[in-house]
Amino acid sequence: MAPVRLCGVTKKFAENTVLREIDLEVADREFLVLVGPSGCGKSTLLRLIAGLEEVTDGSIYLGDRQINHLPPKVRDIAMVFQSYALYPHMTVYNNIAFGLRRQRSRNLSPLAWLSPTSKKQKAEIDQRVQQVAESLQISHLLSRKPKELSGGQKQRVALGRAIARNPQVFLMDEPLSNLDAQLRSDTRSQIVQLQKQLQVTTIYVTHDQVEAMTMGDRIVVLNKGDIQQVDTPLNIYRQPANAFVAGFMGSPPMNFLSVQVDSNGNLYGESLHQPISINDLSLNQIERDRPFTLGFRPEDLQPSNAENAQLEGIVELVEALGSETIVLLKIADTEIRARVSADISLEYDWQIGDRSFWRFELHKLYAFDADSGITLHHPYQKF
Repeated sequence: MAPVRLCGVTKKFAENTVLREIDLEVADREFLVLVGPSGCGKSTLLRLIAGLEEVTDGSIYLGDRQINHLPPKVRDIAMVFQSYALYPHMTVYNNIAFGLRRQRSRNLSPLAWLSPTSKKQKAEIDQRVQQVAESLQISHLLSRKPKELSGGQKQRVALGRAIARNPQVFLMDEPLSNLDAQLRSDTRSQIVQLQKQLQVTTIYVTHDQVEAMTMGDRIVVLNKGDIQQVDTPLNIYRQPANAFVAGFMGSPPMNFLSVQVDSNGNLYGESLHQPISINDLSLNQIERDRPFTLGFRPEDLQPSNAENAQLEGIVELVEALGSETIVLLKIADTEIRARVSADISLEYDWQIGDRSFWRFELHKLYAFDADSGITLHHPYQKF
């Protein structure tokens, strides 16, 4: 196994810069997740590492070996695609064995498979295929062809083909996006368990925040070809580097309001029901009369009465999700989401069009620069 290192990697298609001077280190045996909106460059970055696209500028290293000038077949990297990419005319057994056969036959003469040595190699390949199939619980599918498999089964075969080669690095490009919700959850857990068991450096691409948060040792958040933040899932969620990361990582996403601090140290804005003293918010470092963006998670907003409320809004939608309820509010020209327990939802019984009043959990508010979006304050900051 080996670490992966990207130094100043840039990718352009004609005049369009898709990735801009990417510097990134993936530790040996680490599970790293690339996440971001469609078009941010995450799949292109994966394809550059695999050798399916050429680097415009910069270098890619696998261990101490520079690989960006090498063809894909000699990089010792296995890739799992969103579309499975199985050979339709081959059985599951032969799909898994295909890469092993090519790997072992590269240095052999055309007649080598007739020799006693090749019989031994065939036995080794068979043992490896059986071992991989058992670990993925697809041993009973080895004689079938892809058209006879479900989506989840096809994805496990694609994983099996990659695992069988025993590469130094796994690359996975949104491998679960074609599966239904329950199967995604099951397969997600299986991939994490396999990676820990195999101890292979893995780079995983997704646009799903839940996958990113639950699977990765670290997360790389990309936007418009630039890295926004690299950190552990918990730090990404609790200590976002900027408003983009804060708004992207979370479901529902973080809420934002435009506010300002007056000369008396009160927070005010057209969306606020009443001013709030910054002394209550640990925001003393924010300059007076400076506009900034206030951020708060949906779960940190609680219903209130009119006298004590900081927000007043009109209910636009109520989504009952079983154990919790998402309430969509319109406050001035801004949409705000609150997440409350099912018991609270039953108590208030909100209906579309109702006026409702809410309070922040003051110690959990964020502040972002109004222009750059850079985080000015987060609740876990140490002074």
